[in-house]
Amino acid sequence: MKILLIFTGGTISMVRNPATDALRPADMDTFKATVPELEAGEITVDMLSFDPLIDSSDVVPENWALMAQTVYDNYDKYDGFVVLHGTDTMSYSASALSFMLENLHKPVIFTGSQLPVGVLRSDAKENLLTAIEIAAAKDKQGRAMVPEVCVFFENHLFRANRSTKQNAEHFEAFASNNYPSLAKAGVHIFYREHLIHRAQEDAPLRLHVKTDPHVAVLKLFPGITKDVVAAVLNTPGLRGVVLETYGSGNAPSFDWLYECLKDAIDRGIIIVDKTQCSAGRVEMGRYEVSLPLMKAGVLSGHDITTEALLAKMMCLFGELGNDNDQIRRLLDTSLAGEITCSDEFFSPTTL
Repeated sequence: MKILLIFTGGTISMVRNPATDALRPADMDTFKATVPELEAGEITVDMLSFDPLIDSSDVVPENWALMAQTVYDNYDKYDGFVVLHGTDTMSYSASALSFMLENLHKPVIFTGSQLPVGVLRSDAKENLLTAIEIAAAKDKQGRAMVPEVCVFFENHLFRANRSTKQNAEHFEAFASNNYPSLAKAGVHIFYREHLIHRAQEDAPLRLHVKTDPHVAVLKLFPGITKDVVAAVLNTPGLRGVVLETYGSGNAPSFDWLYECLKDAIDRGIIIVDKTQCSAGRVEMGRYEVSLPLMKAGVLSGHDITTEALLAKMMCLFGELGNDNDQIRRLLDTSLAGEITCSDEFFSPTTL
């Protein structure tokens, strides 16, 4: 089994400088010396590093494209891929790759750590080594066990486009609030095979790296003013808006809010209703206060994460240009398991 380990940056790739006691990015030789287990097992691990390494707070869509292109260019050489990435924007990057790599048949596992690899109590080794084992795992038919883009962190494997960073302090930094974890690592790794997304078996891998970042997040709050809403909706070049609403997709029933949203949609801006709640889904029409959104032409985001919705919108705008009818249709369609459109609804405890 051969796995490609892709360094993009982040805390996991840091080591402590013994001279200054400060953290610095590790070169590959230093990293290998810190994790000798990489060369001790039955899995061959090759390494490829971005130059320069990127702090995840600086990640932009062009970096997503490079990550996806790297997987695509090396696809036939390896059984799976592990991407080392900073935690702050990991869910954004991993979600984006789930849309950029269409018909994926091999694992692409993102992981990182809360503490650098060279620190005594670091979670880096456990996350890294388990991610590699998952990327190499095969089922009884000899197929990749998890042929999709995922995030592995602190014993849990999450579908990438269902994940979100929930904690900056604890080792259990990520959650998948609306979809169960795909695997749980303990003494053994227990896979929930019925939850794993598989592309059509004979479909070839297709790469989509064009993006359009002209999107925005508009979060509603008590006391929000027309000027604030109008400022966002009149941003030059704006293509799409994630409208973070209350509860199951509710918004203030102000006439001016409806008029602002309707005007923006009439101008070709696509607006998607996404609940502010960390778990749950949008149910437009359940309460009267969501009816004006429907009347204005706002789309339902169902149970998608903000990270996945932003990445999906950027990818669709980049690939499909001004074909808003097709974009609206695909935003309401599950492309890589990112939304549950039917009446069936999962929670993280569903099994």
